[in-house]
Amino acid sequence: MADADPQKSKQDGTVGRTLAVLDLVAELGRPVRFSELMPKAGLPKATLFRFIQSLTNQGMLNYDEDRQTYAPGLRLVRLAHAAWAQSSLAPIAAPDLDALSAATGETIHLAQLDQGMVLYVDKRNAKRPVEMFSQSGKIGPAYCTGVGKAMLAHLPEDKLAAAISRQSFHRFTANTLTTDLKLRAELANIRARGFAWDDEEHEMGIRCIAAPILSSAGRIMGALSITTADASDRARLMSYAPLVRETAAKIADAANAWRFPEQK
Repeated sequence: MADADPQKSKQDGTVGRTLAVLDLVAELGRPVRFSELMPKAGLPKATLFRFIQSLTNQGMLNYDEDRQTYAPGLRLVRLAHAAWAQSSLAPIAAPDLDALSAATGETIHLAQLDQGMVLYVDKRNAKRPVEMFSQSGKIGPAYCTGVGKAMLAHLPEDKLAAAISRQSFHRFTANTLTTDLKLRAELANIRARGFAWDDEEHEMGIRCIAAPILSSAGRIMGALSITTADASDRARLMSYAPLVRETAAKIADAANAWRFPEQK
């Protein structure tokens, strides 16, 4: 079954396994039949049917009787809206994203960590948009993206080890870091210089510079990046380092004022 952490799902019992089924339906990205879920879910037929029925009864899945397919339900939209308002940095960061976009004319990404993966929560397109992997609401790898490495670099060791264990270390390009040791060495460099650099590690022709968004207690809340599809203009992108760090600090200040004060 598609699951960011199968062991944790198993430890969480019925609730964890039911939510894993919901994840599976969502990840497929289209309405699916029960027969399509069976080989992917890794569950007995009766168990999968029971979980599907529970999710449908609770409005977490929608069943189309004509097509006999399941898709994420409207209850998830309400929950997503609440999560967006209460847990996402996007509403807080919006004015700073707008300002950074206007100042650079480049693609701007705002991301948070989700189970060791990158969740893109907001984006501003460049003046001349170029098709790329990242979109708001999309999940991406942490080990080979600027925002991902910026966040990993500031995790405490126990959480970092857990996050690294979830990385696939798939080689997307010739520049992709493909081992735990290489990634950890890069994370040490990121901590030392204060920003992360994606040198065509996830997509050829795409480079970005990213800065962590840290709470007043030093906890990682998210990351911000400036991305360019002009891979030849590395110097111009590097010149944005002070600006992306300054903007990340502004977002952090706004988030600290919005949330309850943290215990240091």
